[in-house]
Amino acid sequence: MKSEKEEVRTTLVRLSQVKARTGLSRSTLYAYVREGRFPPPVAISKRCVAWVEGEIDRWIADRIASRTRA
Repeated sequence: MKSEKEEVRTTLVRLSQVKARTGLSRSTLYAYVREGRFPPPVAISKRCVAWVEGEIDRWIADRIASRTRA
């Protein structure tokens, strides 16, 4: 099991990778971001955003963990 002190993976992933990893559509991802239910993207240029891979990993792990609690 990972330690809480372990570094978060800081690789940036683009929308297509986030969609593939989560199974969510673009509109659902951005709605979840607005609602505070998904990590917000990071601006990497004026017209380009990406997500921190470690935050996506944690979000996925939280979904899996909540499944066992329900």
